[in-house]
Amino acid sequence: MGGAAVTRVLVIKLGALGDFVQALGPMQAIRRHHPAARLTLLTTPPFEALGRRCGWFDDVWTTRRSRRPGDWLALRRRLIGGRFDMVYDLQTSDRSSFMWHLMWPCRPPMSGIARGCSHPHDNPARDRMHTIDRQRDQLARAGIAEVPPPDLGWMAGDLSGLDLPEAAPGGGYALLVPGGAAHRPDKRWPVARYADLAGRLAGQGMTPLLIGTAADAEATDAIARACPAAIDLTGRTDVLTLAALARRAALAVGNDTGPMHLCALAGCPCLVLYGAASDPALCGQRGAAVKIMRVDRLDDLDIDVVAHAAADLRAGVER
Repeated sequence: MGGAAVTRVLVIKLGALGDFVQALGPMQAIRRHHPAARLTLLTTPPFEALGRRCGWFDDVWTTRRSRRPGDWLALRRRLIGGRFDMVYDLQTSDRSSFMWHLMWPCRPPMSGIARGCSHPHDNPARDRMHTIDRQRDQLARAGIAEVPPPDLGWMAGDLSGLDLPEAAPGGGYALLVPGGAAHRPDKRWPVARYADLAGRLAGQGMTPLLIGTAADAEATDAIARACPAAIDLTGRTDVLTLAALARRAALAVGNDTGPMHLCALAGCPCLVLYGAASDPALCGQRGAAVKIMRVDRLDDLDIDVVAHAAADLRAGVER
């Protein structure tokens, strides 16, 4: 659909941090394709501020998961009231497809997977495609041929409140991201090995910065106790400050978790550790300098192997 024919556009993206970050390129491409249209993002509360800060959307709406019929009816009234004439469903889930069906009998054209939508992403290989490639293919079928890597220049967080020391010459900051989803312990490399890695990096003149939320405090506390040179930033970084840190860091090492997607897209050299619980071919971090290590069991991934891979990554970037 040509951009000139569209005046009101709805973009749906609800997911977790990693999923949201990987959709930033498609969001930017939709804005470029519809430069004069009024764009609305429908997302969840954790991503409202990002949707407003990026500058690509005129409106940002939020919705929460609910089983209450009254909540769905309220959302239906709002969606129909938006008078959208194009929808891009970047979530492509049963939930987001149902949101389009809610707009009956005023359903606009849509790019997605809902039965009956005007621009279906019906590629039979879609479930075997990386998230970024899948969304690029989805938008191509809707007439958006170019989806460049996202410009994250607007993610300029203020680091002054972190009171970071100056990075040592020849060393620099090393971001360590030892956490992840609490219900997926099989996606975490053992904390004791992160502590060992922090000590080795500190011995090379680097300053380890520990990244995580309050849910990761047990892991980051253990690393900080084992490596006094590390600086614990648990709970002190949001998405904007993490992006700013990633631009300044010489290295990031972490599990398959949302912050590592952000670090990779911000241009930080990233070493990401995968077990069998997730497949990097489908959801792996993408960026200018990303190395992914995958083993069957993260408990079996040796510290020497990771330390050597981190050193090789740094050396390759510096060459």
